[in-house]
Amino acid sequence: MDIPSKEIHGKQLTALSLAALGVVFGDIGTSPLYTMQECFYGEYGIAASADNVLGVLSLIFWALLLIVSIKYLGFILRADNEGEGGVLALTALVKPKNVKPRTPQWALVGIGLFAACLLYGDGMITPAISVLSAVEGVKHITPLLEPYILPTTIIILTGLFLLQKRGTAKVGRLFGPVMLLWFCVLAALGIAQIVNCPRVLVAVFPWYGLNFLLVNKMHGFIVLGAVFLAVTGAEAIYADMGHFGKRPIQLVWFLVAFPALILNYFGQGALLLANPGEGANPFYALVPDWAIIPMVLLATFATIIASQAVITGSFSLTRQAIQLGYLPRLRITHTSSAHMGQIYVGPVNWALMLCTIGLVLGFQSSSKLAAAYGVAVSATMLITTTLFFVVASKRWKWNPLTAGLLTALFFAIDLPFFGANMSKIFHGAWFALAIGGFFFLIMLTWEQGREILGKKMRSLTPKLEDFKAMLASTPPQRINGQAVFLTRGHDIVPAALMHNMKHNKILHSEVVFLNIRTEEIPRVPNFEKIEAEKLGAGLYRIIAHYGFMEEPKIDTIFALARSKGVNLEMKEASFFLGREKLSIGEQPEMSRWRSHLFLFLARNAMDAAGFFDIPSNQVIEVGVQLEL
Repeated sequence: MDIPSKEIHGKQLTALSLAALGVVFGDIGTSPLYTMQECFYGEYGIAASADNVLGVLSLIFWALLLIVSIKYLGFILRADNEGEGGVLALTALVKPKNVKPRTPQWALVGIGLFAACLLYGDGMITPAISVLSAVEGVKHITPLLEPYILPTTIIILTGLFLLQKRGTAKVGRLFGPVMLLWFCVLAALGIAQIVNCPRVLVAVFPWYGLNFLLVNKMHGFIVLGAVFLAVTGAEAIYADMGHFGKRPIQLVWFLVAFPALILNYFGQGALLLANPGEGANPFYALVPDWAIIPMVLLATFATIIASQAVITGSFSLTRQAIQLGYLPRLRITHTSSAHMGQIYVGPVNWALMLCTIGLVLGFQSSSKLAAAYGVAVSATMLITTTLFFVVASKRWKWNPLTAGLLTALFFAIDLPFFGANMSKIFHGAWFALAIGGFFFLIMLTWEQGREILGKKMRSLTPKLEDFKAMLASTPPQRINGQAVFLTRGHDIVPAALMHNMKHNKILHSEVVFLNIRTEEIPRVPNFEKIEAEKLGAGLYRIIAHYGFMEEPKIDTIFALARSKGVNLEMKEASFFLGREKLSIGEQPEMSRWRSHLFLFLARNAMDAAGFFDIPSNQVIEVGVQLEL
């Protein structure tokens, strides 16, 4: 599905554009359900006077234009890493080969990683607020249904998460057509109201928004936090770029999503100009009485699609973090043979499910959830702007003044929204930051712990050149067969081999040192994946290069190695894996509580045999005791 934009045309472009509409724009496309409601009826809602309505509409229009159309679709989408987008791919672009601690590069990688962690918080809040806001529409059918809003929302969310393991390939075919219908309905509802009150269109002029902020001062600034809800799906647009390419995303945004959203927001504004009392739920107030039931059903389906995209994004983010060495190995299940991006990660799914349902039960309404929403996304946008400047100035070699002025413009937009959202901290916004901080701590602990163990392992084993010299001086008994040892580095001998020689006094006739590396690019072409070298004395070294969007599998590595002249046979090989028995020393290099956290993560990590699809009946584990 990852096709360069210049090669997409005709039916292929139409199909990709429709698929992009279903996956990429679900989050931002369902924002009209609650954005205007929060501006005028939320925690810090402002009076629905004519000036305020026009001011809020102007801010929404210019936020969508400047943040989504210009910043993300015009510039940020250019910062792709071999076609992949998202804050982790952007972080990989600014990360040098060897990052030294406490350097500017190290700090940039750190904030990029933190931005990725914040997306987990967004992945919990988005399904909760989206589905709950849609189901709340049943109140407009009859007030008697209000007690069933929370139970219905929980049932829908539970079903959504339970279905993840089965995959969404079949139902996913409906996503594009349903979202196309959704955007068409949004536009139609908006046009019907604009025709009755065309003066609402003057809100396209920016001075209405500026006047709103100047007149309402601090209250107006705080309302920016509600206005920001209109653009909360912008980061997802960038993250999903790798699945569809730039051109289909840009085409769908400018032809379908952007016009439909603007028409609907202006339609809600026209309704409020005519009847300010409809601020409690201006979206459903647009809908004729006869259409309320189908509209609630359509809105619910649209929010399920939006939630699905966020959940799938969390799975993809987890896979990238595992491949880059920031999370322990977890079982990744492919739920579709046709689409590589359709994956399932059990622990992440259940964590999202528990937290999402907990949020619904804790906040009870979409309005209260909106008070917690936005901080994580606005912080991620700030970090994306920072990393974009580094990529533009250092990697693309832009004139520093040009890059600086453009970045300053983006900061001038991002900072007020971030500041307004920070006012929500004590109204639930701390949750997304806490979730982000929790995952950030886990990632830093895992990376540092593996680095400490790697240093200790290197001190216990000889260099490859020294090992070859040892074999020449005191050759061990050799037995026929192929032995494959996974190594952390290309120039060291694994501890499993040394322990096997020490206790069994033998060495196989063919010994392969296999080092699997994750590169800072999404994918490595097959012809570049394998480096194979004959070291003499029956020793071979294979370095397998994989991108952070790929999953190394041992049978693929063997097949590629044969094309490089190393004759490996899966059925004949024995795989020697080191089983590390970890303990905490008297003076651990990490704090004791972080050392305990690392031990917990290590004990629950998936073993190498399962992760690389090594046949279990060909695995020999050799124990190695290490202290943190």
